[in-house]
Amino acid sequence: MANVGQRIAAERKMAGLGQQQLANKANYSLSMIKAVEQGREPASTGLISAVAKVLRITPEQLTGAPYDDGKPLSDAVNNLSVLLTEGRYARATEPGTLAEIEADLEAAQQLYRNDRTRQTIEVLPALIRRIHGAVRELSGDEKAHAYTLLTSAYVLAEWSARRTGHLLLALPALDLADGYAPLAADPNYGAFSALARARVLTHYGESEVAGQLISSAIDSSDSSREGMVMAGYSHLAGAINEARKLDYSNASAHIQAARELATHTGETDIYMTAFGPLNVEIHAHAIELEAGDPNRAALEGAKLTHGPDAPPTRIAHHWQDNARAWLMSGKPDKALVALNKARIAAPQQTRLHPSVRETLHGIAVAEKRRTETLAGFASWLGTSI
Repeated sequence: MANVGQRIAAERKMAGLGQQQLANKANYSLSMIKAVEQGREPASTGLISAVAKVLRITPEQLTGAPYDDGKPLSDAVNNLSVLLTEGRYARATEPGTLAEIEADLEAAQQLYRNDRTRQTIEVLPALIRRIHGAVRELSGDEKAHAYTLLTSAYVLAEWSARRTGHLLLALPALDLADGYAPLAADPNYGAFSALARARVLTHYGESEVAGQLISSAIDSSDSSREGMVMAGYSHLAGAINEARKLDYSNASAHIQAARELATHTGETDIYMTAFGPLNVEIHAHAIELEAGDPNRAALEGAKLTHGPDAPPTRIAHHWQDNARAWLMSGKPDKALVALNKARIAAPQQTRLHPSVRETLHGIAVAEKRRTETLAGFASWLGTSI
């Protein structure tokens, strides 16, 4: 099975580019391009985005995502695809009360928080159809509240599609969230939807427009706790966007701004942001890995501590990054330990994330032997080494 480096080499040659030309256009060093193509270094998310943009392909053509996780996920994705294709003409169903809808939406959000993304996708189409039913039946403040729930549900659909690697579904979900946000009772949902779009643009390497959306969200926030959470979450998105451009200084400035806001908000899951001191520190390690010193990211990231209520998917994402940092620091054994921590924290997300496969391949190349532990992880992941 081809890894990212092999796919980059193949696509580069088809585009008629030498390694130096690709390195220049993608703003990465020649040594890094060579190392990635030879499998000696794992391809970072930023490098994948930059290279894909140069080669005029999608990042998924390099990572191979989305990955097959069995028929249940396929069935769920098919139902969501139908709903998103219907768009604003979605078939509405009997809604029930707003209180019932709100409780069911919170339950779907909890599934997402707890690494049950496939189950989230399974319940969303029917739930969104019910919200459309409420929008068509209600008026006044109740209708505006229904639009708030509808916007939130489409953002959740976008997040779920992106987490499972179905980026083409994320785009219509974003369009729908953008369309309904101005009708919502909560004015912050406009910025919330824009930030979701900014994260997808960052994924595709379009940092300029992403940066504009992030700046707009920061500027529109107020001094309420909700406003500070939105601003802090925006700064975290900005930090990743700058890190993907390898601008460590600006990324660090965003982290510092988010850290200051987190001292006022504390840990909170307002707007499902999981914003607070813990998430700020997780992002600080991420930008160190992406645009700073991987060895420092490995050492400091390994010290992360958290309470029992920490969101498992955030914790797993941290250990995925920490694994890549250890591999880049020449410690493949510690990289595998970190991957197993990610697996324990959020197995579904870990199995579906492209960076895990890339890191595992790098560990196999570095160790130059097939250990039972490594082979076992690859078998669980559904890949070969």
